[in-house]
Amino acid sequence: MDRLTALQVFVETAERGSLTAAAAALDMSRAMASRHLEAAEQWLGARLLQRSTRRLSLTEAGQEALARCRQLVDLAQEAREVAGQHTLQVRGRLRLTASTSFAQQHLAAAVADFVLAHPQAQIELLAQEHAVNLVEERVDLAVRISNELDPALVARRLSVCRSVLCASPAYLQRRGEPVDAADLARHDGLVHSRFGRDAWRLSRLSGAGAAPELAEARPQVRLQANETVVLMQAALAGAGIAQLPTYLAGPALREGRLRRVLPGWEPQCLGIHAVYTSRRYQPLILRSFLDFLAARFDPQQPYWDVAAEAGSV
Repeated sequence: MDRLTALQVFVETAERGSLTAAAAALDMSRAMASRHLEAAEQWLGARLLQRSTRRLSLTEAGQEALARCRQLVDLAQEAREVAGQHTLQVRGRLRLTASTSFAQQHLAAAVADFVLAHPQAQIELLAQEHAVNLVEERVDLAVRISNELDPALVARRLSVCRSVLCASPAYLQRRGEPVDAADLARHDGLVHSRFGRDAWRLSRLSGAGAAPELAEARPQVRLQANETVVLMQAALAGAGIAQLPTYLAGPALREGRLRRVLPGWEPQCLGIHAVYTSRRYQPLILRSFLDFLAARFDPQQPYWDVAAEAGSV
């Protein structure tokens, strides 16, 4: 049997969770799809799927083989297009993950523009707060905001993530406005349960050419949450001071619904990276989406910070 078709049946079955659905997508009978799946297992020398009357699930060997089989199928499709059309069309599926707040505020619009420009592309966007294992979760690309990345992954820097300390005017009127980092110990803090939970690390310039002054602020923690949008909503409600990324808090700051606290002090700046598993055998859709994101998000001055400066945030 055609090995490429056999691998395509395996990939479709694994991603759709059903041999019947895979057969329909590939326009073949279920019996033929079953024979192709058996051929794939014979060729690879391992059982790829656990079959039961209720569901299909990947074996350990199937989990390890899936990403590479998907790459082979995608590369074969590109080769056919090069040979037959002498032009490349961005097509296929891309599984993408990012934090909920960044996905909602910026990545969803980027994905929409990309699929409009490439009608044969399909993207699955997973918005979640925890960093997933790309291989185990079969994720092609992750957008991560961090200065500490997994060295086993390939990273491409897209932009920067700046943050501000901010609170609602009602909270500051009720509790007073801190004038120095040490004053934050007397204020209510709204903190992320995974980032900056123990202390807010701040810095400020003390003079031209001088090293920045560093401080660790420890507010009285009144609310912890694992999602940044929750912290912003709590800050808008007057519950305390939050450290929020400018990509999220910018509009509320420009509109006066939040006010910046300690404007001379800056929270740690983080990098926004696209991370993926390998530089080799990248499908065209992955390469194209990486280039698209890099062009959309300026490496030093992202558009949301440009808007913030224009609005004197």
